[in-house]
Amino acid sequence: MDRTSGHGGGWQVNLDLWLLLGSAVIITAIVAVRVAHRSGLPSLLLYLALGLLLGESGFGIRFDDPLLAETLGLAALVLILAEGGITTRWADVREGVPAAIALATVGSAVSIVVVAGAAHWLVSDDWRTSLLLGAVLAPTDAAAVFSVLRRLPLPSRLSGVLEAESGFNDAPVIILVIALTAKHMPSPLEMVGQLVGELTIGAVIGLVVGWLGAYALRHVALPSSGLYPIAVLALAIGSYGAASILHGSGFLAAYVSALVLGNSPLPHRPATRGFAEGLAWLAQIGLFIMLGLLASPSELPGQIGPALLCGLALVLVARPLSVVLSTPFLGLSWPEKAFFSWAGLRGAVPIVLATVAMAAGLESADALFAQVFIIVVVFTLLQGPTLPWLARALRLTVAEGSREIDVEAAPLEELHAELLDIRIPPDSRLDAVEIFELRLPQGAAITLVVRDGKSFVPEPSTRLQAGDKLLVVTTIEARAMAERRLRAVSRRGKLAGWYGERGD
Repeated sequence: MDRTSGHGGGWQVNLDLWLLLGSAVIITAIVAVRVAHRSGLPSLLLYLALGLLLGESGFGIRFDDPLLAETLGLAALVLILAEGGITTRWADVREGVPAAIALATVGSAVSIVVVAGAAHWLVSDDWRTSLLLGAVLAPTDAAAVFSVLRRLPLPSRLSGVLEAESGFNDAPVIILVIALTAKHMPSPLEMVGQLVGELTIGAVIGLVVGWLGAYALRHVALPSSGLYPIAVLALAIGSYGAASILHGSGFLAAYVSALVLGNSPLPHRPATRGFAEGLAWLAQIGLFIMLGLLASPSELPGQIGPALLCGLALVLVARPLSVVLSTPFLGLSWPEKAFFSWAGLRGAVPIVLATVAMAAGLESADALFAQVFIIVVVFTLLQGPTLPWLARALRLTVAEGSREIDVEAAPLEELHAELLDIRIPPDSRLDAVEIFELRLPQGAAITLVVRDGKSFVPEPSTRLQAGDKLLVVTTIEARAMAERRLRAVSRRGKLAGWYGERGD
């Protein structure tokens, strides 16, 4: 039977065309990542442009379902937040967590009030719409922050604060946006109680799922290494669902559980990070293109004036004021505060939150969506490319490159041991260190070295070289100490202990 004939054939032809179009769009978006990387722009702008090109004013693809956009957008945000948690190093963000929480809570509240005031007095919006605009614009965007900051040679403390803030601040703001778009808006006291309750439930569930999931994955040998990344993502997404069912913050649960899982000594951890990054890229591509399709270019020009006024209030007043007022006793210098004030990038999160208002049927929702869309595009174009210059001008960059090593682990269940697969990066100070100088703990040993495609069993006097691949067999008890020692030497050399470097 001809596959393209009849009713079933027509469906097959449409499927073929849609698969071809989808793959072409994804490949184009991947190429856009390279263009964005070289230009210093967040890739989200090119994805939004691609969505506009495919939309009603370009290729004519119509997409005007705000409820579907809200559902898909929130689902994509869960994946993006989970990837952010999995790929964030706790050692980098630990010191900055108090500042990040302050920015995500007190800072967001200050930003909402300032932007709402500007919208009410400068644009003449009613207070509900003004507060909704302030809430929608309050959170920084994890995808935008990660894509820009991870290319900057910043001290881990600074980048850690901004990464953690973008991971934490979605949860409280989403709760406020849903409350503000409800038919019967709760009182301010009820809203605060709801906020505290949902965040507490979300945090607890995220910690519990993360700890239990990490414990299970460390003690259950799965038959395929490819199952570990799937299991980790499933746990993070499952924590979102569990928290939501229990009336908690699913977004906070997903981020916290992913943060715990990503920093636990799990088997095949680099593979898990790579899988999460790939899935998050796919979610970002689909999300931004969908939001570009949802935007109506004919409605944008009429909102340029209000958008620029509110955007200037956000960037020049609300964000700096929120940084200053939320971090008075946290040890941040004024150059650091100035950088944080300019580095509050907005991206997909505000646009997705604007679809919540559209799905709720608010009269001002279309204008709100257009304003937020313009603000995100214009001020991301302004802030993203200038961040490297500002970091250098404020003397916040660091000269040294990364000397971190990735450790791939596979469980040897019957031997109660684990096999670590380590590749020495080009800038690592493990280069030229003799194996006996590593002083690995008892129970850990380098059993094989792969160099230039050839493998050999090393002697204690064998000198390691950049690019070597090491196979380390270690007991479960000695693994953590062995990893810390290897990281310490990779960062500071064989005298790492003298410098106080412990490899944490």
